Amino acid sequence: MSNFKKLSDVRQFSAEKMKKNGIFETDRFFCDTYCFEPGQEQSPHTHGGQDKVYYVLEGRGMFKVGDEERELGPGEIALAPAGQNHGVANRSQQRLVTLVFVTPKPHH
Repeated sequence: MSNFKKLSDVRQFSAEKMKKNGIFETDRFFCDTYCFEPGQEQSPHTHGGQDKVYYVLEGRGMFKVGDEERELGPGEIALAPAGQNHGVANRSQQRLVTLVFVTPKPHH
């Protein structure tokens, strides 16, 4: 695994649903891009033992963390602490690309 990546190489979309594209993974965390076509979403869910950070690279999306929901665009960031319900919806007509960090890495 290379310690260096070009984000444009991990920017893939799926017509069926939001696409997760792996960038880095260690024993302690992982980093992905989540790519949403217009209308796609990541349903609200909770991680009991992991913190998640969403950083918007491209487009605009509605980010829900706990009881709060905000529209974020490029250069904006959201934290979903462990135990907080969170999700993302692309309600725009443009693609949405987020950089996502999760730590510690879930063990499925």
